[in-house]
Amino acid sequence: MQATSSSVTSDSWRQRLATWLNTPLFTNAITALILLNAIVLGVETSAVAQERAGQWLTLLNQMVLAVFVLEIVLKLVAFGPRFFRSGWNVFDFLIVAISLAPTSGPLAILRSLRILRVLRLLSSVKRLRMLVESLMQALPGIGWTAALLLMMFYIFAVMGTELFGEAFPQWFGTLGASIYSLFQIMTLESWSMGIARPVMEVYPMAWIFFVPFILISSFKVLNLFIAIIVSATQEVHESEQRAEREANNQIAHDERQEMLDLMRTMHEKIASLENALQKKPGQ
Repeated sequence: MQATSSSVTSDSWRQRLATWLNTPLFTNAITALILLNAIVLGVETSAVAQERAGQWLTLLNQMVLAVFVLEIVLKLVAFGPRFFRSGWNVFDFLIVAISLAPTSGPLAILRSLRILRVLRLLSSVKRLRMLVESLMQALPGIGWTAALLLMMFYIFAVMGTELFGEAFPQWFGTLGASIYSLFQIMTLESWSMGIARPVMEVYPMAWIFFVPFILISSFKVLNLFIAIIVSATQEVHESEQRAEREANNQIAHDERQEMLDLMRTMHEKIASLENALQKKPGQ
């Protein structure tokens, strides 16, 4: 019996700790520390700042890192194995773990990775987290759109090599050179004066090749990428709103059930009291 009571007390304590770790006050404080740490890491790149306040910057950096480590430890205590079920928790754990790597010796290169702590904003700021989740959800659609774009690149690259390879080997001499030239054309970087017009001086009808490619790659396919990402963002936003509505409905249901239980208990007590009063005169 004592063991059961101790277990319940422990679970209650961990639940209260988990609730506190998810409060806006705590999350906002961690976000502020992430921004402060980003500023400190940027200032450390200045030789003047290092000369005047290098020790203070290092101390401040270590203090912020200590808070991050304490946060991870508290979350591990509060959530237990459930901590690693969240991808964002694993992400934060890896970022802090990288920050703890030695900054001297053979691992000195990891010193530059300290700036990765700024990426923790992705997990602490809701809007940024939603954007990342939207991008992850859009990956399948982006993959198929990329496949379509690669297919168009391959078709036009083969055509360009066969049509213009002999006269312009620097741009269309090989399949690889044609793909690179088409990539430059797709970005609209010096495509007209740099590639299209010189080719049209030799092949006046070459515009029939370039214009459809630009319309397909730059305006059609790339807009598909944007449409897929916007659609995924909308879906994530709607799913979050749906989850919030379900949570609010569950809270309302629990409150109604609690009121019904209370009213039922009161009814039973009143009925018991009435029975007692009815029996009393007969005694």
